[in-house]
Amino acid sequence: MRWRYILNIIGVLTLFFGMTMIFPLLVGLYYRDQSVFPVVESMALTVTAGIVLHLLFRRHKAEIITQREGMAIVAVGWTAVGLFGALPFYLAGGTFSFVDAVFESVSGFTTTGASILTDIEAVSRGLLFWRSFIQWLGGMGIIVLSVAILPFLGVGGMQLYKAEVPTPVPDKLKPRIRDTAMILWKVYALISLTQVVLLMFGGMSLYDALCHAFTTMPTGGFSTKNASVAHFDSVYLDMVFVVFMLLAGINFSLHYQLLRGKTLIFWQDSECRFFLGAVLLLTLLVSFDVFGTVYKTIGQALRYGSFQVVSIVTTTGYATADYEQWPAMSQLILLLCMFLGASAGSTGGGMKCLRVMLCFKYCYKELFSLIHPRAVSHIKIGGKPVSDDVMRSVLGFMALYVGLSAMSTILLAGMGVDIVTSIAAIAATIGNIGPGLGMVGPVDNYAQIPYLGKWLLIWCMLLGRLEIFTVIILVVPEFWRK
Repeated sequence: MRWRYILNIIGVLTLFFGMTMIFPLLVGLYYRDQSVFPVVESMALTVTAGIVLHLLFRRHKAEIITQREGMAIVAVGWTAVGLFGALPFYLAGGTFSFVDAVFESVSGFTTTGASILTDIEAVSRGLLFWRSFIQWLGGMGIIVLSVAILPFLGVGGMQLYKAEVPTPVPDKLKPRIRDTAMILWKVYALISLTQVVLLMFGGMSLYDALCHAFTTMPTGGFSTKNASVAHFDSVYLDMVFVVFMLLAGINFSLHYQLLRGKTLIFWQDSECRFFLGAVLLLTLLVSFDVFGTVYKTIGQALRYGSFQVVSIVTTTGYATADYEQWPAMSQLILLLCMFLGASAGSTGGGMKCLRVMLCFKYCYKELFSLIHPRAVSHIKIGGKPVSDDVMRSVLGFMALYVGLSAMSTILLAGMGVDIVTSIAAIAATIGNIGPGLGMVGPVDNYAQIPYLGKWLLIWCMLLGRLEIFTVIILVVPEFWRK
């Protein structure tokens, strides 16, 4: 492990990240609010730290980055931006203690959307913009953005890309990984801009439209309003959010192919069909469950049922209803949605539909082998056989996901948190969703979680966003051995 070279990279990433604070600074200056000085101080500290690290280790270069070094850069890089991103919140004082500032920052970057704020609308506009903007940065990936615009990262771009992009099999749209990263960010920005226009058409201000688009496309879910999207109480806006949450939950390489003229690409992709089919089925189940018991008309049931299902399964975390008041069946379906997640290659969290599909196919193959022990069968996705390496990775991920979720739930419950809240809080943070059940329901927040519990949830957010392996491998002794 060439730590001096790794710290040089972290220094450049920190410097680049510090420069992005110019955007919330401009917003604060425009609205003349109290965020200006905390953001200026944070920007100065972050940029200075980046310059110092780079100057100390700038002589240490490498022709290629190994897989271990790529994972280390991503894990340390995300930890660094989580801490530096907390500075504007912490220096603003008031509601934010140190752990709360780090919690809010990591929740933003990992696109979890879990918040400790009890009165969001009392926070300055500059800080709320920063809170939304870091979700947008984290959605497609800070490292991926850096690979796209920092030429010297090209030598090890693939290792960094693989360590950060949330998918078992990273899509490579172009021979050069830098070109792939640039394409993904361009598609991401284009869809975000389209949503801003449509939200403004529905009556939102430019500020609210930007903040909500910045948290829809990364499936983050931070809102500028205490009541989330329910504040606007608009059928049109609800539908716009549903459409763009679904787009965010679909593999972004498919969006690129769609823009290239492949109009049937969503239908041709087996994972996309599975994802959209699951959303449709779960929406119908929840809508019919709440029809008559919560909502008097089928139109209302479909409106609120579809929004909550899409919001949770894509791991966005917006809310237009208090689903804790819904029947138990609907609450359980939403809890299962937290584990299912969106498509691989999207900005969504959870286990990912591709992994769930492969597990189903693996189980069927085992049953088939029991009936036909001499038959030779292969697991296929999209007509192509899946290699044993990919299957081992998928099964290992699923085992770690379930095991770490169970262990974390026990630890949180051991801190005095009730069982419903413990299960839902861990599912909502490791799945990067945000709202859960109990004390962390859609109309509540994470302010009441114990001090140590917040650090545990911060760990879970990083585990979920970086697909477990990139983080958990740092505690494996063999990782540090030559």
